Amino acid sequence: MTDAPRPTDSSDLTVPTASTRRSVMGMLGLMGAGALLSGCTPVLANTPAKPNLDASIFNFALNLEYLEAAFYLAAVGKLELLDAAGGDSSKVILPAGFTGRGGNGVPFASAAVRAYAEETAMDELAHVKVIRQVLGAAAVPQPQLDLGPAFDAAGQAASKGAIKGFNPYANELFFLHGAFIFEDVGVTAYKGAARLLVDDKAGGNLENAAGILAVEAYHAGMIRTLLYQQKDTVAAAGLTVAQIVQAISDLRDAVDGSDDRDQGITAKTGSNIVLADMNGIAYSRTPRQVANIVFLDTTGRATKGGFYPSGLSGDFSALLAL
Repeated sequence: MTDAPRPTDSSDLTVPTASTRRSVMGMLGLMGAGALLSGCTPVLANTPAKPNLDASIFNFALNLEYLEAAFYLAAVGKLELLDAAGGDSSKVILPAGFTGRGGNGVPFASAAVRAYAEETAMDELAHVKVIRQVLGAAAVPQPQLDLGPAFDAAGQAASKGAIKGFNPYANELFFLHGAFIFEDVGVTAYKGAARLLVDDKAGGNLENAAGILAVEAYHAGMIRTLLYQQKDTVAAAGLTVAQIVQAISDLRDAVDGSDDRDQGITAKTGSNIVLADMNGIAYSRTPRQVANIVFLDTTGRATKGGFYPSGLSGDFSALLAL
């Protein structure tokens, strides 16, 4: 595929040289161009080369894509498609009595929402395929994924025990809440990894990671919009959709660190569809912060748990230390 991330062999990855205008402009940030250009020579001369972690970053992303692909494929009753893409549907734990295969998916109330789910499932499956294709023999196998008890645990943690037995495949509205748990995390994960990627050639790893980020952001905006449309609907345990979404957001924020980089779907002025800071910029998360969320971990040290009961597939010690 011409738009796939470039192979991550170190011989194919080029660290940007300090003398290029592109590197200079990349360092401007929010500073004035004139102020920095006047003294750019000594600054650029001391800029250290980044370590090449591209393969590790894409394998970390592949773990997340396995999870998202499995979640959405099961929702539309097509989990078996994961096997042909290099995943392993036999390693996906689902709620009791639910197979997610052979057309047995979420009982969608709306043809439109089912269509959205189908489209998103194919996008996530494509992400698994393209990342595995680029990594080749270096691609990590799919780890065990928990899409059953982990959702129950997340629901109880977010609602402080009010919601028990949460099953995202039980109905359309629960599916949207389950999708909400993942989508915003994917956006912040890819954005946070952008600064770590070395290959910034045209069509290279950085550009294509940005392309995947954009698709995840489209998904997140769609899910947030659909939930906002039902914000006042009582969904479970006497809680409205907006209240449950806020509780999920608060849980993610609680486990990803002490600062605030998450939001629900409502604001004082009305809707809050776009998750962004006061400058309209999407938030970033480090690999460790992402791991805290998917492990449902509050210690910041866990290596497994939550949606990855046996841990991620691969050695990410260097990434998790960043």
